[in-house]
Amino acid sequence: MSFPRWKTLGQAGGKALLYMAIGGGVVAGAVGMLCFYHAIKGAPLGKVMPTALTSPLFGAMMGLIFGGEPLTPKSLIEIALTVGGIIVLTI
Repeated sequence: MSFPRWKTLGQAGGKALLYMAIGGGVVAGAVGMLCFYHAIKGAPLGKVMPTALTSPLFGAMMGLIFGGEPLTPKSLIEIALTVGGIIVLTI
């Protein structure tokens, strides 16, 4: 979604780019990993891992909703297989 705006990224200035790199990469990544390891520590691994591995599903859904990706039979099959795999792993 932001690709057309990348041309103006240089106009943001060094301080804004530094904040984006630290906030978007370091802080968000560290918080995500802390949440993941806390979930592994506090819940059964068989429940945590299927949930943790749903990121491709959410990526596909965001592509459909926000990115204007077409909903093709292939993407429907892929989404159904991902959801089916999560259900099988959690049962």
